Amino acid sequence: MPAPTVREKLAILADAAKYDASCASSGADRRDSLKSGGIGSTEATGICHAYAPDGRCISLLKILLTNFCIYDCAYCINRSSSNVKRARFTIDDVVTLTLDFYRRNYIEGLFLSSGVIRSPDETMAEMVEVGRRLRLDHAFAGYIHLKTIPEASQELIEQAGLYADRLSINVELPTDEGVQRLAPEKRPQTIRRSMAGLREKLDAAAEPTLRTKQRPRFAPGGQSTQMIVGADPTPDATILKTSARLYGSYRLRRVYYSAFSPIPDSSAALPSMKPPLMREHRLYQADWMMRFYGFEEREILAGRPDGMLDLAIDPKLAWALDHRAIFPVDVNRAPRELLLRVPGLGTKAVKRILASRIHRRLRLEDVGRVCQSIAAVRPFIVAEGWSPGGTIDSERLREAVAPRARQLELF
Repeated sequence: MPAPTVREKLAILADAAKYDASCASSGADRRDSLKSGGIGSTEATGICHAYAPDGRCISLLKILLTNFCIYDCAYCINRSSSNVKRARFTIDDVVTLTLDFYRRNYIEGLFLSSGVIRSPDETMAEMVEVGRRLRLDHAFAGYIHLKTIPEASQELIEQAGLYADRLSINVELPTDEGVQRLAPEKRPQTIRRSMAGLREKLDAAAEPTLRTKQRPRFAPGGQSTQMIVGADPTPDATILKTSARLYGSYRLRRVYYSAFSPIPDSSAALPSMKPPLMREHRLYQADWMMRFYGFEEREILAGRPDGMLDLAIDPKLAWALDHRAIFPVDVNRAPRELLLRVPGLGTKAVKRILASRIHRRLRLEDVGRVCQSIAAVRPFIVAEGWSPGGTIDSERLREAVAPRARQLELF
């Protein structure tokens, strides 16, 4: 049987990588090879964020080094017992593809993950070598994200941080019980130990050295993780609790939520249907509330006895409808923390409100100029010359502010 060509391997290993959601490239340093020589830039045109119709980022060359794997995780298409077609890139294959695709302006960088071949250390060493050759042999200044293997040695993971903009380690599932049931060969404790080791290195790199007064370069985009949603019955409340713990304990830049996709010949322990994609979207919105709006994870779902986010409306609006007593908020007097809880007001809008009200009292039309939809904000605020009256207590408020249902088209 002839060996597969690089194009055939690319078809297999790019398709195998589509289940990985954690490929956003935010957090990269600004670099331009016009200044340093070599090839690539994260500065001139920046790292583009293009997304496929299902929301996945496609601006990076997103591939696996191999989809051979010694592990047999029930939810994974590449598990050892799967009948999928297998392929394996060489290090030269990945380096050449990255440089060629970059020169053709197809990509802005590389996202490289892998199944585990022979041993975690052997696989991780090959991924590190890809990063080393791109950075040192070809002076590649584009973006590199390496998905590290938690069971690999700490030395190899530290080397990966020298060449990558971002490192990530998957926690796989929201709970240890879920991992033990669906991926019994993996150890949640090992995953957390690797994330803790990365945090120590990132913290150390954040401080300038006494000798050079400069910060050593180590994964400037920080670390992220991904968890699969819907492969087990874990409710959203537990998922958000896990995310809050990960952000607090390991200073993650992002937690990515990947909706479970049914796979061929899957275990009977897995659901036959995938969860609604809207669930993934609502989790990202709730995650945003924790990171930028000052919400505690327990607040977000306090009004939901089933522990699940409302799929019909965004969680910030749902929270506001459950806590009407604190509204309406006076945009001319309320502190930033309270303004951030108003549905329809984001961080940029609040910043502009705070800057503008220093000079004058704001009217409703002034707020309308800094937010996307004054209709969404109006029932929850008081402004100069505007009060919502008894609207906030209306039984039909949810109906008035919730997005209207749309009839989907078949063609």
